[in-house]
Amino acid sequence: MSQVHPDDAPPVHDLIGIGFGPSNVAMAIALGEHNADPGTREKISARFFEQQPRFGWHRGMLIDDATMQVSFLKDLVTLRNPASEFSFLCYLKSKGRLIDFINHKNLFPLRVEFHDYFEWAAAQVGDQVSYGHEVVGVAPVLHDGAVEYLDVTVRSAQGLAVHRARNLVIGTGLRPRLPEGVERGDRVWHNSDLLKKVDGLEGTSPSRFVVVGAGQSAAENVAYLHRRFPEAEICAVFTRYGYSPADDSAFANRIFDPEAVDDYFASPEDVKRRLMDYHGNTNYSVVDIDLIDDLYRQVYREKVLGTERLRFLNVSRLTDVEETPDKVSATVKSLVTGEETLLDADVVVFATGYSPVDPLGILGGVGDHCLRDGEGRVSVERDYRIATDPRLRCGIYLQGGTEHTHGITSALLSNTAIRVGEILDSLIDRSVKAAPDAARPVAGG
Repeated sequence: MSQVHPDDAPPVHDLIGIGFGPSNVAMAIALGEHNADPGTREKISARFFEQQPRFGWHRGMLIDDATMQVSFLKDLVTLRNPASEFSFLCYLKSKGRLIDFINHKNLFPLRVEFHDYFEWAAAQVGDQVSYGHEVVGVAPVLHDGAVEYLDVTVRSAQGLAVHRARNLVIGTGLRPRLPEGVERGDRVWHNSDLLKKVDGLEGTSPSRFVVVGAGQSAAENVAYLHRRFPEAEICAVFTRYGYSPADDSAFANRIFDPEAVDDYFASPEDVKRRLMDYHGNTNYSVVDIDLIDDLYRQVYREKVLGTERLRFLNVSRLTDVEETPDKVSATVKSLVTGEETLLDADVVVFATGYSPVDPLGILGGVGDHCLRDGEGRVSVERDYRIATDPRLRCGIYLQGGTEHTHGITSALLSNTAIRVGEILDSLIDRSVKAAPDAARPVAGG
């Protein structure tokens, strides 16, 4: 552990953010608005580090006709500050599309448009982020036997540099999940790579794609590939009998309300499990009913015309995939009969979801001060701060990876604006308690 040496210590940021996806963009906006408020006494300095060379959010999934599954009002700011200049409506005004959008009478923008909104917002707080900078380690800094600061080692084209922080906010997003034993390759894709990989097929004549999965992304991939390659057969493989519709009814959507986070956090473990079971169909392995209807109309039309390119291998699972330079062979087993079907395809796409990243993985020795629950999961306070032993005086906040404590909105956009406001309030409250009567040294930028 490092000791504090005032003469050679780097400047101290109140907050360092790891990752700069939508959640930490929202955090940067909230900080900027807080600091710009004339009535603010406690200014908070922050720096964010993002390993990508520029802002990007699921770029491989920005299919041209795919829409958001959340209302545009659940943008980066509106639920926290409806008067913010960073709202989706302000974005539309800046692009000259506000009236057009209103006339569209739609709560759910195109995904590619919402990504453009994120880029627009990120650019306006670009002075707070360093792109092309990967956080590779975090080390505790001791003062009088307690961890007073955290040294964050960052790697960039210029080499390694150390930045010091009083608090961290981790927003590194999710990682693509594949079935055990399956690895991505030239012909084995995760759907997060779809648009990046599919361009490499231009000039070829694919004859078959296999898409594995039963959720929204899987159905979108099936529809997109069917449209993009009019001569190819598209085989959808899933263990269900058919796609299940997402429940986006008004009462069910209350599971995404900010108040629902309070209820979930306060609930005993058995109630938490029941709530997830009851309302998992609002988000997990479900598909918008309009897309389900479109796919069914298409498959029925092909049956009528005798040109069946869209195949659904339901109540089945993929048991083996073997890639060669020229093709990929997928073995699909019926769960009813046990019969196996071998499909030779040009590409197998796994739309099999994402997994949260263990937040302690990047923390090194700092993780030894973080507490876990009886099931080995990170313990998280209501303000999204990891519970720690008393020796760690720094706050480590999570944007994601808190589903077990905060519920279904943990990795979703629905509650982002509210969450960053709560983290900001916690930062201010803890800062005031730490130094109520003295001005704290604040780093620039």
